[in-house]
Amino acid sequence: MTRSPATPLPPPKARRRLRETAALTQTQLADRVGVTPGTVRAWESGRTTPRGRKREAYAKLLKTLAEEAAVQAPEPEPKPKLEPESRPQPQPEAKPQPEPEPKVEPEGKPQPQPDSQPQPQPVAAPEPVALTPAQAFDALYAFSAPALVRQTFLLTGRREQARESVERAFQTAWEHWPEVARDRDPVGWVRATAYEYALSPWQRLRPRHRHPEPPPADPGDRTLLNALLRLPPRHRRTLVLYDGVGLDLPETAAETEASTPATANRLLRAREAVAGRLPALADPQVLHRRLAELASNERLRAAEPPTVRRGGERRARLRTRAAIAFTVALVATTALTVRTAPTHYEPPVSPGQAVRGVPQRVAPGALSDEELELRQKLLDQMQDGPERLSPRLE
Repeated sequence: MTRSPATPLPPPKARRRLRETAALTQTQLADRVGVTPGTVRAWESGRTTPRGRKREAYAKLLKTLAEEAAVQAPEPEPKPKLEPESRPQPQPEAKPQPEPEPKVEPEGKPQPQPDSQPQPQPVAAPEPVALTPAQAFDALYAFSAPALVRQTFLLTGRREQARESVERAFQTAWEHWPEVARDRDPVGWVRATAYEYALSPWQRLRPRHRHPEPPPADPGDRTLLNALLRLPPRHRRTLVLYDGVGLDLPETAAETEASTPATANRLLRAREAVAGRLPALADPQVLHRRLAELASNERLRAAEPPTVRRGGERRARLRTRAAIAFTVALVATTALTVRTAPTHYEPPVSPGQAVRGVPQRVAPGALSDEELELRQKLLDQMQDGPERLSPRLE
């Protein structure tokens, strides 16, 4: 039995753009598809992919929105055509000139001609060389890893945790490299994964979190970092993405998996909190410059790309072996249970107890006169019951 292919869907950013072009909120779109607004938010951010009937309904609705947007869009003006008079006329080919004959000396010997210089040949443009997956990953890591480490440091305030978060995010990207390589924004994919890992509440349970790291040397940087760490994680992430990285409001909302009004509200609250502690940073331009200076003043380095790739492959092998060992143990336990389990119900046998006061059993013997008389009386009576009583006159 063959399974029908899934309905194609546009990229996550295109889904969000179609919804915003149609002036629909995530709640309205969720009501039309029959899902929750959180599900629509996950679809538009690329975290999850719809399946089954929900995918068919979602794809049909996006197609309708795209057709409506195409109808409302103005048609492009046609390009003016060249008139016949404006076309260039072909030039007549130049006739080849005859080569001059060599001059003859009086003795009849021809003069030697000078060597003709070779004409330069046109150099063909080199064909683009296709990169291997490892080379493409290394190029992406070398381009974005240093900046991502500095951004993650603004979220956590810990240098080692920022470096480890970025490495884990790139290891996850290497495991899902076909998906990341086809993504329209691979840096955003890795950045979202690194931020999720860095802001995970499980980080507080690690022993490393109990030992504080030395703060920045500059007092101004130390005050700004403390103000950032006092913000809620969602507000801090929104502020770093918008004022630190430089994303616009819809992109920040998509990466934080929130609506645009909620993202704007978080951004305003975060700016107010930072400006309350540092009034000089009330201007967004000054705040952006100070965030860049704070991240640049720290000496943060990232590991080499081959080291990250090998670490990700090692973790993948360990997880695979652990999954295989767990599966083998589960199969062995199930087989042992099936082999030793009873096939029918056996009620438990209660322990025996001594019964007292019961007369001893007497061996059979001859009947007494009373027993013989009783037996004869029983034999004489009818087996069906007593005789029928009939009334008599007295």
